[in-house]
Amino acid sequence: MKKSMSPLFAVVVALTIAACGKKTETTPPSETPVTEPAPVVAAEPEPEPAPAAEPAPPPAPTTDILTTAKDAGNFTTLLAALEKAGLNETLSGAGPFTVFAPTDEAFAKVPKADLDKLLKDKKKLTAVLTYHVVPGAVKAADVSGMPTAKTVNGADLTIDATSGVKINEATVISADIMTTNGVIHVIDTVLMPPKAGKAPKKAAS
Repeated sequence: MKKSMSPLFAVVVALTIAACGKKTETTPPSETPVTEPAPVVAAEPEPEPAPAAEPAPPPAPTTDILTTAKDAGNFTTLLAALEKAGLNETLSGAGPFTVFAPTDEAFAKVPKADLDKLLKDKKKLTAVLTYHVVPGAVKAADVSGMPTAKTVNGADLTIDATSGVKINEATVISADIMTTNGVIHVIDTVLMPPKAGKAPKKAAS
């Protein structure tokens, strides 16, 4: 007769069978969500900038040289000199003329005795005043490209446009004042015509 299994062996076998009977639970790996790429949206083209508006042209002049000078208020000595020389009618004519107009402050630089003497000498006064006038309407852009300019007086002016614009020893302090019969350039010094046979004074540097 076979011996029966020992109790200890029976327990071991039972535990082994029980362990095999259990299902091994495995934790599924965590799944990383897949991010879908954002749809590509084509950028809208930027609108082209509107073209810059061209500046409006300046209004057409409505007054002649003399009236424009009177309205400015700082050419009283020049206007008085023009009247004494009998040039008002000329500068009120059709023209066109370019006038380098000295202000009252420019005339104040002339010694009073010399100015009084000049205003009493019509011939010399006319020569001085016509030395400030150039035939035609010569704008600043044209003046800057001219080394000299012949005046109504017959003598030449020297022009230097390297730093601003100088006419002989005078500086143009305001340019291109348009009138119905020409253009005015305001200067800070009275121009004196050269004596016969002499060259005009060079523009001061």
